[in-house]
Amino acid sequence: MSHLVKMENGQSQTIQEMLGCIERYNPDHLKTLEAYIQDQAKNNTYDLEANLAVLKLYQFNPHMLNFEITYTILLKSLTNLPHTDFVMAKCLLLPQQMKDENIQTIIDLADILERADFTLFWQRAEVNRTMFRHISGFHDSIRKFVCHVVGITFQTIKKDLLKELLGGIEDSTLESWIKRNGWKHQGSTGLVVIAMQDDKIKTKNITEKIEFENVGALMAQCL
Repeated sequence: MSHLVKMENGQSQTIQEMLGCIERYNPDHLKTLEAYIQDQAKNNTYDLEANLAVLKLYQFNPHMLNFEITYTILLKSLTNLPHTDFVMAKCLLLPQQMKDENIQTIIDLADILERADFTLFWQRAEVNRTMFRHISGFHDSIRKFVCHVVGITFQTIKKDLLKELLGGIEDSTLESWIKRNGWKHQGSTGLVVIAMQDDKIKTKNITEKIEFENVGALMAQCL
């Protein structure tokens, strides 16, 4: 969806254009930007720059602070792990936001993900499931991050453990994630092959270029 922002001169421009100029600090655009964030949650899209701009506007205009939008921004930033979007968003929070119980819960979830304690994350996510039920694709976005961590950590992993790390998913769902990541079952051992050792060891050809003048100077020092 292409969102338009109404300017003082009667012209309209897209949010992306507005964010590239001084208009990004105009509080009159806050409602439009907040609606844009709600659309991101609904349609499983993501715009970090717009989300950070909203948090910055809250800093300049604390009387316009919207906690529900803040929750959505923070949760959407978690869907883009392992990028550091959550850290950037957290740095823009006001003291009254940091004191909010729901925000502290989201920060706790982020810390758990950073520690890669995925079993605990899914337990906490189940307890707080109403918090992000409006964010389309949230669970799969987290599973994508889990697969990223598994991919750089394991060569093989037990099938049951992988299911647990992905949130206690069914076998059929597990198969789709295995296929998506190019992993394979290791016969009937109950193991999933994440990467062969040969895949992790890559040769690199290094070519060094030595100028004649440098060789001449080196030979002169040896005489």
